[in-house]
Amino acid sequence: MLEAIALTLKLATLSTLVLLLVGTPLAWWLARSGAVWKEAVAAVVALPLVLPPTVLGFYLLVALGPNSPLGQAATALFGHALPFSFAGLVIGSVIYSLPFVVQPVRNAFEAIGERPLEVAATLGASPWDAFCSVALPLARPGLLTGAVLGFAHTVGEFGVVLMIGGNIPGETRVLSIAIYDYVEALEWDKAHLLAAGMVAFSFVVILVTMLTEKRLRERRA
Repeated sequence: MLEAIALTLKLATLSTLVLLLVGTPLAWWLARSGAVWKEAVAAVVALPLVLPPTVLGFYLLVALGPNSPLGQAATALFGHALPFSFAGLVIGSVIYSLPFVVQPVRNAFEAIGERPLEVAATLGASPWDAFCSVALPLARPGLLTGAVLGFAHTVGEFGVVLMIGGNIPGETRVLSIAIYDYVEALEWDKAHLLAAGMVAFSFVVILVTMLTEKRLRERRA
């Protein structure tokens, strides 16, 4: 049980860091770009919101399998295939939780408007300086919301991690899969313990996010 908890926290932490690194520039581009096809990109990013997790997991399994170009490149680079490994879990988690990070960050960037960036430009700030010193601080509530939602969503995912990672103790057996195992084995006390812990965790995450966003909005006002 402790092994599954530790692995889940490790997966959620690493996935959240990758999500912020990938999702923040993507959200900035979606918020600022004038490309006519940007909403098509946004729709692709949002697909995990409506796709069954098993469908997404299946196609990830095919795309990262040892017979695919990506799978062969990963095998040559890492010495093993990505499916049924922790690295494969990270990739699946990042793709599955990407819309939960990109959407709030994009909304935060769009709420900034043009004026703060125009003022920064008139003061001689480069686009990179304006992004780091103006856009990111003003978008902090959205970044915080995206980070918390990405972390919590990774903790609770089941279908994708089961398809891409399987059920290998110490390697891919995360909390949601452990609960499923305990239920199948009729070990109700252990299943209740983990399930109740996840319910409490989810409640605390939502409450803290709402209170933090409220406080940041009041501070900005």
